[in-house]
Formats: sequence, C-alpha cells, structure tokens
Amino acid sequence: MTVGIKDVAQQAGVSVGTVSNVLNQPDRVSAPTRRHVQDVITRLGYVRSEYARQLRAGRSRIISLLVLDMANPFFVDIARGAERAARDAGLGVMVCNSGQSPTEEADYLAHFAEQRVRGALIAPADPSGQTVRNFRRHAIPYVVVDRVTGDEEGCSVAVDDEMGGALALRHLVAQGHRRIAFVSGPPHLRQVQDRRTGALQALSEAGLSSDVLRELPTERMDVAAGRDAGARLLGLADRPTAVFCANDLLALGVLQALYAAGVKVPEDMALVGYDDIEFAAAATVPLTSVRQPAFTLGTIAAGLLLEETGPAARDHRHQHVVLQPELVVRQSSMGGHDG
Repeated sequence: MTVGIKDVAQQAGVSVGTVSNVLNQPDRVSAPTRRHVQDVITRLGYVRSEYARQLRAGRSRIISLLVLDMANPFFVDIARGAERAARDAGLGVMVCNSGQSPTEEADYLAHFAEQRVRGALIAPADPSGQTVRNFRRHAIPYVVVDRVTGDEEGCSVAVDDEMGGALALRHLVAQGHRRIAFVSGPPHLRQVQDRRTGALQALSEAGLSSDVLRELPTERMDVAAGRDAGARLLGLADRPTAVFCANDLLALGVLQALYAAGVKVPEDMALVGYDDIEFAAAATVPLTSVRQPAFTLGTIAAGLLLEETGPAARDHRHQHVVLQPELVVRQSSMGGHDG
C-alpha cells in the first residue's frame, strides 16, 4: 500500500501540518521533532507526491529538454550542461528525443504543455518553426537551443555554424584540395544549411567555384548513414580528395567505409567532422573536427530559462547568444594535396 503523509503523522504522533513543515519548511520545526519525523519517514518509506506539491505551489520543478538525437554525444553534452545548471537550482530535467522528426517534435511539445513544465529547452527539428510557434500559445517559457532565432518571444543559444563550415573548408582548401564532398545529413535541418553556407563562403573567399563542393545528403546524421555515404562516395567517377561531414558520427561512418575499401586517410582522402565529440580523438585515425562547446551551450541555455522562470523573472530580457566554434586539427586531414 502507498504510504501517505497522514500515515507518517499517525506513526510519529504529530499533526499532518508538522510533517508538511518538516518536508517543506524544516526551520519551523524543532530539531528533535524534525529528526523523529524524518526517522519515521525513512522507516515507512514515504515518498511525497511531486504532482500534489506542484498543484499546491502552482508551478513545476521540472524543465524539459527536447533534442534532435540522444544517440549523438553532442546532445548528451548539452543535456549534461543543462542538468548541472538545473540541479544547482533545485530542479530536474526531463530529456526527450525528437529523432529529427518535426512530427515527433510537435507531439513532445504538446506533452510538455499538458504536463505544465516550468520551461522548455528546444533543439528544433521543424525548419519552418511552426511547432515552436504553436508551443508559445501555452505561455510556457522556452529557450531555442542549437539555433539562433532572433525571436522576441524567447531566448536562443547556438554556435555559429556558418563560421564552423567556413573553418572546415578553409582548412581543406589550404591543404590543396579542389574536389571536396560534403556529407550533409538531412537538408531541411537549419544547422546543415548553415554549415553548407559557410563552406560555400570559404570557397568564394578562395576564388573557387561552388562546383568544388559536391553534396551527399543523408536521411539521418548517424554512423550508419555515414557508412552509406562513404559507399556512395567510393562509387563516384571523379572521386573527391577530401570530405567534410556535417557531424562526427557521419564522419566516423565514412571513415569505416573508407577503411573497409582500403582507402587511406588522409593519404588518399582527407576527412573533417563537426562537433568534436569524445570519439573523434579516439578514432582509428584521429579525426579533425569543428569543436562546439556543447556543455557550455546547455549550461547557458538552462541559465537563461531559470532566469526567466525565477524570482527575477520580471527583469528578464530575451537574449540570443552565439558561441564561436574552433577547428581542432588532427591526423585525418593532415598533409597537402595537389588537387
């Protein structure tokens, strides 16, 4: 049977109000009584109902985080940063995965509204932004993560993906590459679009045609999709000498396909990823990657949400924070090429 607060009060020989004070306002109870009630709580295994507490308080102690792909360590690091900031504030984080699907994103946001979460951190899958606009109607504060919006209704935190794409291509061009593939992931994702835009800008800066970049889109951004792209890459008649991948999981999949086919990296084909997840440095050939400060991104996003939902909410002003990426050069792209 479920143990309730009345059972604790009866066993401890105190009022329900005293038990409630022990749980919620312990300073109002004498130390001996507090210890006695806590002993009874432990012995009975009483766990208070967070749902009931929320009804009384009128607000939740849970914030939600919706990411594109929890299998990607980049989003795990964002979640770690958000969780740390929330825990320091005495709150919990509910993490959900849209799987890069706008439909699943809409379903989860509807669920957050039903649960009346304190606030939401959202890495959008819907390129139109319609699901987030629909979520606004519920008057639940939110922060858009991994995309800058300029939205007057909420904050956003992201890394400059155009700059990241430019860093990757500048590096490959400086190494002498003139036939470069871009394994992009789903073209509808804004992050993919921005990384492609940055790559094309770098080519323009170098006086090179956009034809230098050959795009190989994939339905997902995981290792399996990277292996499939690697197989397509190997089948091209005019095989590129370098590959830029929209994230590290794709790059690791491409690396596996190249290794299985006996194509040497970087001697036969250079390779650059994006995110700089932990596995990048530990790959068979250590992977050059564009580093995103994912933990910091999650921490800042949660901090903005906590500010908007905390005691100083009245003074909160929406912010749009853009962090800078960094190119981390490793073995997979080292060594010049004659083009």
